[in-house]
Amino acid sequence: MFLTVTATGTPDRPATDLGFLLHKHPDKAQAFATSYGTAHVVYPEAAPERCTAALLLEVDPVALVRRGKGRGRGGAPDSALAQYVNDRPYAASSLLAVALGTVFSSALKGQCAARPELPGRALPLRVEVPALPARGGPDLVRRLFEPLGWAVAADVVPLDEEFPEWGDSRYVRLVLAGEARLADALRHLYVLLPVLDDAKHYWVAPDEVDKLLRSGEGWLEGHPERKLITSRYLARRGGLTRDALERLELARLAEADDAEPEELDNAVDEAADTEERPVPLAVRRREAVLAALRACGASRVLDLGCGQGQLVGALLKEPRFTEVVGVDVSVRALSEAARRLRLDRLPERQTARVKLLQGSLAYTDARLKGYDAAVLSEVVEHVDPPRLPALAYAVFGAARPRTVVVTTPNAEYNVRWPSLPAGHVRHPDHRFEWTREEFRAWAAEAAGRYGYEVAFQGVGPDDPEVGAPTQLALFTLSGGDGRPDGARTDARSDRRTTAQEAAA
Repeated sequence: MFLTVTATGTPDRPATDLGFLLHKHPDKAQAFATSYGTAHVVYPEAAPERCTAALLLEVDPVALVRRGKGRGRGGAPDSALAQYVNDRPYAASSLLAVALGTVFSSALKGQCAARPELPGRALPLRVEVPALPARGGPDLVRRLFEPLGWAVAADVVPLDEEFPEWGDSRYVRLVLAGEARLADALRHLYVLLPVLDDAKHYWVAPDEVDKLLRSGEGWLEGHPERKLITSRYLARRGGLTRDALERLELARLAEADDAEPEELDNAVDEAADTEERPVPLAVRRREAVLAALRACGASRVLDLGCGQGQLVGALLKEPRFTEVVGVDVSVRALSEAARRLRLDRLPERQTARVKLLQGSLAYTDARLKGYDAAVLSEVVEHVDPPRLPALAYAVFGAARPRTVVVTTPNAEYNVRWPSLPAGHVRHPDHRFEWTREEFRAWAAEAAGRYGYEVAFQGVGPDDPEVGAPTQLALFTLSGGDGRPDGARTDARSDRRTTAQEAAA
């Protein structure tokens, strides 16, 4: 992956001043070691009227896997080939942004000891990134860069020019043109490249907020897309995003009042702030699941449909859970879970407690047998109704943990959400949402067929008319095998049906 920065000049202000600003001599080819490969800086052209600096990053995909997302220490998904064969060596991403910050650190800070007058001077610049992942397409690229004064060209790269019927890729060829201080241009790229890729390669810790605000100083607080930029840059970590947005708003108000942020941020006495804040429903749901798992004495737990690993992280905080396995069909979700859980930094003893597996709950999986408990938290509503019997067999008939905890939205409660239009579901990916009666009917049928007993409870504030926002079913395996003869026959029938569906 690489990018180029081109400056044009005049006899009295030569373009080769770019070398002073970047602290890299135009006559030399230089290489810098990074954690994931080697960064090279070369100048394809260096003349008074035009000077181009190129940053080329050679990514070692094996080092990338071993340091962050490999099997074992990284606990990465079970798609071993995809860990090595992907777009990371070629497409601009957070890897390139980190290299930019490392190789051009003085230029990012606007420092030039040899020519201190240069950093404050706006230059005619042209920035080119040949392959940039753009989750949001060319329109988002323009929405991010045009408010900063850039003329933007974002041409979509086809999947294969010889096969136009394959359509376009998610990559664009980016060209930015405009007059700007070099430090500002580099800071724009440092923040917005990973925002467009939307998949950071490293764990996003609280210090990332400071990095964002430092690089975004002077432009981010007034950007019309600051919420999207902040959320993506911080890997959608809600607490960090809120903190950053609050500080950005404070900076904006301070600039408007020609004051320091500290002068404005003094209206609240933290010691006297005793207002109770409502507990988010997601937190209540997680607490209810953990309470059910503690009550049943489970120590080896499956989180089926683990997503980004919030429940897995909560389970790892309690020593009673000696083995935690997260399963999801999405490789990207599992990679995000590995990053959020900081699996590459855990001690060996902790690493041995957790695994992340790629798998579909519509099919039986021998890896899931023998566990004390399984959790399907907000999962079943994402499954197409015709595939629910296959899911039920895979969990209750094949894996057969002693305890199964299932949570799902209560459709009756939707009328209590003021922002949810009538007749709509809570999430666009929900295939359905059950009423309490519908959920109880499905759970009772699954329990009866596979030899479980089931109990129900609500999660969240209990409305006397429509119930709680979330409904929870606790399945407990009956004594012995727990599966009557009829259920064994049904299970064989389910197995044949699943196989026939797969063949079809």
